[in-house]
Amino acid sequence: MADTSERLIYEVGDIVKLKKKHPCGSFEWEILRVGADFRLRCEGCGHIIMTERRMVEKNTKGLRKRGDSGE
Repeated sequence: MADTSERLIYEVGDIVKLKKKHPCGSFEWEILRVGADFRLRCEGCGHIIMTERRMVEKNTKGLRKRGDSGE
């Protein structure tokens, strides 16, 4: 019953920190695609995965917005 009314806004280029770490040891993933599915790239080793939005929303521990420096 601890539902938070505040939803995170996920955008391409943001860095999402997930609860479980990747086998390489990194918790952080760069968002490459947003929609019903997300494409994420591991910040540690560069591995790219596609996963459901629901999984990302459920397992997000933190979200860091990417600045305009990437453009």
